[in-house]
Amino acid sequence: MSLLVNVFTADESGESRFLDALEGSSDLAGFESWRTTVWGSDTVCSLGARFFPQLASDMLCVAPEDVPDFIQEVLLLQNNIESIAARMESPKPVAQRANEITDRLNNILDAAQRASQLRGGVQIW
Repeated sequence: MSLLVNVFTADESGESRFLDALEGSSDLAGFESWRTTVWGSDTVCSLGARFFPQLASDMLCVAPEDVPDFIQEVLLLQNNIESIAARMESPKPVAQRANEITDRLNNILDAAQRASQLRGGVQIW
């Protein structure tokens, strides 16, 4: 299974409405195993991340008012890709791991920026 990232907004009744990914973008946020091996890893936690580590035990729901802070956390992880990839347990070469994480963080950043424009939130599940 794969983790997915979605943008949501509230409809007139206050219910969450999930939006499809835009054409040409992807909703992939990583492999299910990445809940603990990447997003909830000691390395990510040591960087001061507070959103991504939640994925180790549950889905992540970022409220609209928290999206700017979430974007900053995505950028923090992007700036530390090599460190995260190097400490990941995987038979793949570090460069390949780094590319995979980069691709998923780009998808997450795209979703977060879209959510910000729409005053919506982000969910990773």
